[in-house]
Amino acid sequence: MEKILSSEYVTIGELARLTGCRYSTLKFYTEEGMLPFEQAEQNLTRRYKREESVERVAWICTQRKAGKTVPEITAMLCHAAKKENGNGQAGIAACPTEDRDGFF
Repeated sequence: MEKILSSEYVTIGELARLTGCRYSTLKFYTEEGMLPFEQAEQNLTRRYKREESVERVAWICTQRKAGKTVPEITAMLCHAAKKENGNGQAGIAACPTEDRDGFF
């Protein structure tokens, strides 16, 4: 565990151990674009930034416990990312595109 705690990047299995969240749940969050990862070209292992991902998973779990749905959480993440970037673009996979009326 010390090695995991000192690593900058972790695998999804290591992230599951760190957060107590199920592997399948983390995989779902990843597939929904809520949990960003990096993937080296040489292999197919997804790597998650340890500190950022642990915080993100804790935040998502808090929102789920508060009764928020996955689409609501995704929208909150998109809004925060757009605000952070300052250019109106989120730059994360989870963000829906605006329709012609300007609504999601």
